[in-house]
Amino acid sequence: MKDIKRVAVLGAGTMGGGIAGICANAGCEVLLLDVERGAGEAARRRLAAGRSPVLRDAESPERITCGSFADDLGKIADCDWICEAVVEDLSVKREMFSRVEAARADGALLSTNTSGIPLRDICAGLPERLQRDIAVTHFFNPAHLMKLVELVPGERTRRETLDALAGFLGNRLGKGVVHAKDTVNFIANRIGCFWMLAGLHLAEKAMREDGLNTETVDRLTSVPLGLPPGAGLYGLIDLIGLDVMFNVGANLDANLPANDAGRRFTAFTDRVQRLYERGQLGRKTGGGFYQLTRHDDGSRTLRVFDLHSEHWRTAEKPELPPDQQTLPGLFASDNANGRFARELVTETLCYAAGLVPEISDDIVNIDRAMRWGFNWQRGPFEMIDQIGAPRLIAEIKRASPEPPGMLRVLEGGAGRAFYRDAGGGREYLTAAGDWAAVQESV
Repeated sequence: MKDIKRVAVLGAGTMGGGIAGICANAGCEVLLLDVERGAGEAARRRLAAGRSPVLRDAESPERITCGSFADDLGKIADCDWICEAVVEDLSVKREMFSRVEAARADGALLSTNTSGIPLRDICAGLPERLQRDIAVTHFFNPAHLMKLVELVPGERTRRETLDALAGFLGNRLGKGVVHAKDTVNFIANRIGCFWMLAGLHLAEKAMREDGLNTETVDRLTSVPLGLPPGAGLYGLIDLIGLDVMFNVGANLDANLPANDAGRRFTAFTDRVQRLYERGQLGRKTGGGFYQLTRHDDGSRTLRVFDLHSEHWRTAEKPELPPDQQTLPGLFASDNANGRFARELVTETLCYAAGLVPEISDDIVNIDRAMRWGFNWQRGPFEMIDQIGAPRLIAEIKRASPEPPGMLRVLEGGAGRAFYRDAGGGREYLTAAGDWAAVQESV
C-alpha cells in the first residue's frame, strides 16, 4: 500500500485549509496552493489562531508550505496525494485536473473534495492514467471536527488507489471512512437533504392542518429523534443557509433519477421561496427563520418568523410530554406532534431503505454516514430497529401496498430487525437477505 508522506491541497478556502491542517497534524509535509500565495498564508494563520487552533502543536504550521497555482503547481511532482478542493464548479475542476495530470508523478494518488458533482463528469475525456488513480474524498466541514469522509471510486479507479486512500484517511487522519457510489450527493447529503427539504413541506402541512409552530417543529426534530440539541429543522437550515439549500434542491432536481421519491421536495414551499427571494437566508444575513437580537444591557431576544402569518414574533419554548421525548414514543403518539413526526420519519426511513444498493451496497455505510456526517445518534436502519420494523411497515402499508427496498428484504425473511448480536459481535442484514458481520471502518 502506498505510503502517503507528502500531500498537496489545491484550494486554500475553508475546506482546503482544514484538510491541510489535519494532514499537518498527522505529520505530513503539506503543499497548500491557491490562485494567490497569500490565500494559503492567510489559511495557515487561521489554522494556528484562536483559543482552540486547528494546528495542534508548534511544528504543524512549519509543515505547511504555501504557493500559487501559477508559480508552484510543478511542486506536486514530489507529492504522494494531491487533493483538489477548489470551487464547486465542474469546468474549474476539470481544468485543474488537466494541469495536475501534466505535473504529477506516476502513481501519485488524486482526489476531489466535491460534495455532489459526479466523478464521472469530472473525469470524462481525461487520460486513463488519471482515471485509475482518482477518487472522491468528500470531507465534511469543519474538517478537523467532523468524522465522516465519503470515499467514492470512479469507473476505472484501481482497488489499490481506494485501499491506499482509505488506509490513510482512517488510520493516519482518524476519519470514519464510508464507501459510497458515484451518485448524486453520495450518501449523507442524499438522505440528509431529503430529510430537510421534505421537512419544510411536511412542517408547513402540519402548521396548516394541526396548528404546529416553528419552535415545536424544531423541538420535535431534534433530541426526540436522536439528533443533536439545537439541530432541529429550521435552526439547522438557518445555520446552513437558504441559498445553499436552494442550490441543493436545484442540483437534486437536475440529477435525481426520474422516479426518485425526493423529486417531490426539491423546490421550496411558496412561503419559504419568498424568504429566499427577499434575502432572508439565515444566520449569515442576520435572520432567516430565527433572529437573535443582542441588547445594550447584555440581554438577548430570540424572535421567530411565523410562516403562517409571515411576521416576526417572540419565540416560545415548547415542552414535550415524557412519552414524546423518545423516537418510539413519539412515533406511536396519536396527536399533532406524533402525526407530523411519524410522517417525516416514515418518509425519510422509506427513502433510505429504497437506496440500497443504488448509493451503497449495504446498510452499515448508510448508517455510519448519517451518524458521522449529520451527528445523528442512530442511522436510518438503526432508527428502524429502534421503532420496530413491523410497526414502520404497518404504517407504510396504510398508503402503499408494499414497503421499499431493504424493508421488503426484511419482511420477506425471518428477521424482525436489520442488526443482531451474534457470537460476541454484530451482524447486519444484507441486500440478499443474508447476515454478515459488521466490520470496522476502512
